Amino acid sequence: MIKEAIQYIVGLGNMKIEKVGEQNFSTDRLYLIEDPTPSPLQVRSLSGLVEYIQSEFDKDEFIQRMIHVVSPTEVVAFSSFNGNYKRNDYIEANAMLPAFTFDRFYDSEDFNIKLQSAFVKNDDRDIMLKVVGNIKEEAVQTVGDDGVSQSVVAKTGVATVGNVLVPNPVVLAPYRTFVEVVQPESEFIFRMRKGPECALFEADGGAWKLAAMRNIKEYLEASLAQEINTGKVIVIA
Repeated sequence: MIKEAIQYIVGLGNMKIEKVGEQNFSTDRLYLIEDPTPSPLQVRSLSGLVEYIQSEFDKDEFIQRMIHVVSPTEVVAFSSFNGNYKRNDYIEANAMLPAFTFDRFYDSEDFNIKLQSAFVKNDDRDIMLKVVGNIKEEAVQTVGDDGVSQSVVAKTGVATVGNVLVPNPVVLAPYRTFVEVVQPESEFIFRMRKGPECALFEADGGAWKLAAMRNIKEYLEASLAQEINTGKVIVIA
């Protein structure tokens, strides 16, 4: 062990740097010495990313920046690749969203709160709130043979109760992307079961993601119009 350690130390003294093409290598085992890349700045909003780009804080580090809308919740700004064919990611925006799990049943009280805090107000949301907010703690009844339509026992007046048809499918706009852009609406299957418990199941095949990314791209193009027109910024989705 001691002999090997001495040989290693001696070898360090004899190590040289050789240039092969445009890259530098060490002679010991020709380890690649890579150009350093920065850790991306983390922000939680599109406006923060726009402010960073417009500030030109790192203007000496790069000339042209590309902004990539990776997903409805992630946007990254980076430069062209360096000598090691690696890109410099300068800033990354990740959306801060309320928690809601689709394909999971909530008790009626929690579901009522989630509808009001995690969804944009629209007609179908208001109808669901009326049903869920007035439901009695009795068994959910399935009506029809299609397995889709349901009715529940709920208050239909000040002092009366009766069977109420559960709306289905419903068109809702959950907060699923950055709050600076319009939240895309999509269809959901609304189901209830004994408890009572409620759940929403996505029914648009993920098409809302493309709409959300398009909305993000349009927001960035409008906010960074001057930078785009001068060729400093490119936006892709």
